[in-house]
Amino acid sequence: MTEEFIITLGREALYAVLLVSAPLLGASLLVGLLVSIFQATTQIQEQTLTFVPKIVAVLVVAVLTAPWMLQILTTFTQNLYLSLPRFAGG
Repeated sequence: MTEEFIITLGREALYAVLLVSAPLLGASLLVGLLVSIFQATTQIQEQTLTFVPKIVAVLVVAVLTAPWMLQILTTFTQNLYLSLPRFAGG
């Protein structure tokens, strides 16, 4: 197991994590921005107002993108299992 192999494996893991988390974080960011604009225009400063829409948005996006996220994680895991002989030094 070489240093280059470990760096490549780490890069692939970070890439998979970024791909899987990006839709959820993007939806949360977008809904948070929309709610904050709504709060600023209506002058409603309720702190709990932001949580429910964000949770609903993240849940909807997670359900809609679950097959794609599962495919990304399955591909990464398969590649990881196929490279197990390199871990053992073979």
